[in-house]
Amino acid sequence: MPLASIPSPSQGVWYLGIIPIRAYALCIVLGVIVAVWLSERRWRARGGQQGTIIDIAVPAVIFGLIGGRLYHVITDWQTYFGSRAIKEPYQALFIWEGGLGIWGAVALGAVGVWWSVRKRGLSMSAVADTVAPGIAFAQAIGRWGNWFNQELYGSPTTLPWGLEIDADHGGEPGVLYHPTFLYESLWDVALGFVLIFAGRRFALHHGRLFALYVAGYTLGRFWIEGLRIDPVGGVDHAVTFFSLRINQWTSIVLFIGALVYFWATRNKTGEEIVVPPSDGEPGAEAVDPEHSSGQADPDTGESTETSEVSEASGASEIAKEPPGTDGDGVEVEKPEAEEQRADDPKATDSDDREAATDSGDSQAATDPGDPQDAADPGDPQGAADPGDSAEEAPKAAEKARDSAEEAPEATEEGDRTDPSDPEPVTKEKNSR
Repeated sequence: MPLASIPSPSQGVWYLGIIPIRAYALCIVLGVIVAVWLSERRWRARGGQQGTIIDIAVPAVIFGLIGGRLYHVITDWQTYFGSRAIKEPYQALFIWEGGLGIWGAVALGAVGVWWSVRKRGLSMSAVADTVAPGIAFAQAIGRWGNWFNQELYGSPTTLPWGLEIDADHGGEPGVLYHPTFLYESLWDVALGFVLIFAGRRFALHHGRLFALYVAGYTLGRFWIEGLRIDPVGGVDHAVTFFSLRINQWTSIVLFIGALVYFWATRNKTGEEIVVPPSDGEPGAEAVDPEHSSGQADPDTGESTETSEVSEASGASEIAKEPPGTDGDGVEVEKPEAEEQRADDPKATDSDDREAATDSGDSQAATDPGDPQDAADPGDPQGAADPGDSAEEAPKAAEKARDSAEEAPEATEEGDRTDPSDPEPVTKEKNSR
């Protein structure tokens, strides 16, 4: 007997009254809890709603257990059916006795996930990338259930970490076996951390992180599967094809498929929905915050979404600008005539208001530039009325000159009053 070895548990089931507590089931449940907890945290960090992964996990686990058991029974059918069967056919339903094929669990579990996310309007690829590390850790924990059941072990070895197997489970006294369950558990733990790092470092989305999980798991599983013998009663019931176990062929096919998918989606971009649109804010599109819907402007670096909002806001501001200003709020210079009309709509021209008067205006009668303002014998209001005395005539002429000097200059030629015009003087002389 080697000095160092890994002993197998003496039992894998305990009873709480009449209720059996099986270590295999406990390991599976613990693995599911860890996977859901980690995936929920990753989902919320990605912008998803709390509780979404828990809701999705229920159908995923149910479908996964059924798929895992179906895969085990199909690939190990000789254990339950045929002349070499060592168990009754109905024992194929005894899932607590061990026997879950990871390929069937993932495949049918994915159907449960697809059905659930489709009802919620989420992106299947976003969910797959989120749960990938959690699945790896769940497998690492679940493999310890194989240790309690003394299954999933490899060929004899002399290594100090060799595994002891009881005779009831196919072992021989004094012989140690490769603890393939431990190899796979350690491989899955390392894979889980690699996936977390790769997802953060390279921002793998659109199913690429899940494809990396499949490729990484199958790579280790192919090697570990080659070490297994899993004899039951001294007979190897594993199905082989061209000297390779069926699980190794499955690993090869899935490994190639994962690499092809990873390469085909290397340039895939776009939005991945992580919040149901019906539960988002009114009018807001519920998308992954890591994938903005607006395309970056190559010149400004600003997204088109932001530019459209800015343009809309700018248009609104321009519409609010008061009349007489341009789009930037700068006052536009108006023509002189328009500016005067804006000040007093009832007025015409400033010069016309003060200079141009009616012949019936008492103040305009003294304008020396107007022919009617001269001494008109027929006008009783004339500046030099024949009835006026000669002494009052000079005073009237002086008032007329003062009025002409105070009046503003006319802009038009006909309204201009020139103080140097000799005509009023002549009229005064004639009046005198």
